[in-house]
Amino acid sequence: MNSHLKRFFLSLVSLSNYVDLDGANASIRKNIYFRGPNVFILACAIIIASVGLNVNSIPVIIGAMLISPVMGPILGFGFSLGVQDFHLLRDSLRNYAIMVIISIMASALYYLLSPLNMEHPTELLARTNPTIYDVLIALFGGFAGILEISRSEKGTVLSGVAIATALMPPLCTVGYGLSILNWSYVLGAFYLFLINSIFIALATFVMVKYLKFPVLKDSQDTRKRLPGWALALILVIIIVPSVFSAVRMVKESNLRRYAAELVSSNKTLGRGFIYDYKVDMSSSPAKIELFMAGEKMGESDKEKLYSEAERYGITRSQIVFREDAVTVREDDSQKELIQSILDHSDRRQEKMNADIKALQDSIAVLNRQLEQYRKAATEQHPE
Repeated sequence: MNSHLKRFFLSLVSLSNYVDLDGANASIRKNIYFRGPNVFILACAIIIASVGLNVNSIPVIIGAMLISPVMGPILGFGFSLGVQDFHLLRDSLRNYAIMVIISIMASALYYLLSPLNMEHPTELLARTNPTIYDVLIALFGGFAGILEISRSEKGTVLSGVAIATALMPPLCTVGYGLSILNWSYVLGAFYLFLINSIFIALATFVMVKYLKFPVLKDSQDTRKRLPGWALALILVIIIVPSVFSAVRMVKESNLRRYAAELVSSNKTLGRGFIYDYKVDMSSSPAKIELFMAGEKMGESDKEKLYSEAERYGITRSQIVFREDAVTVREDDSQKELIQSILDHSDRRQEKMNADIKALQDSIAVLNRQLEQYRKAATEQHPE
């Protein structure tokens, strides 16, 4: 019985009858190059994505991701490590650099010449701060991408991978940051793009090894084969910083979650209340700024909050009370204070409404695409 279940399970997860290693090899090698039409397609996709970020339109951004050919060199890099092909590794990195330069130049040029204002750039700002979710999406997107390329019968998985991993928007954000000389935008967005690229390449490498793609032999061409020590060195250079980044992102994500829970359970403190908070990861250790209103907090109320924070692993040195709104200046009235708090709440509500509208637009686009895929599948395989 156990052996029967084991055989059944192995038959479910077996890939040997569904992959075309030679076809995948040829496809990856062909798609790493940026020449001719690919250069123009990339530039057009970058401009479209930049417009989408400019007007905060998720459907336009998704369209740009579907058009863009940026996955080629990244998959080529991971594949070259898996088969230890030095020439493919070199060509992949060269075309990766070409792709990055073209994308950033096109985006920066657009934002320099664009007459549109960036009043609510929520989609653009979302690309400046990598999270652990970006790492997970890139990793599993890479697994799905190389599996799709290796399949004998191709589907629409690569389109989904292109949307999920979202490689285009960070490059557009880098261009925007350069156009306004905002280096925090540039560094944050490029770091996000680099993290996505690295984890897609790592997933590709792992899957290439799992599928047993043939490694380049010494007898084929010694000059082309990547030595084992060089492969190990490259993997260490890639993996070690990636692990540190992932750990840092997990800690940051946890702190933000704990801060939200702490504020939610302690909105009212004595006769004062927390009307907003901010997590500052730039300081060491990270700080949680609490913006207070109402009457000034007593020491007993602060101690109560400190005690509550320690349950989440947050030390008292990480909590900063901002009580500017508590002490009303002589020339300010209570009405002005309340109005200031209401204005702040209105701005947060407007941002939430904009985010909801953007998500609704995204869902509508995905529903239309799903309907198109269903129609195409029905036409190809009519019942």
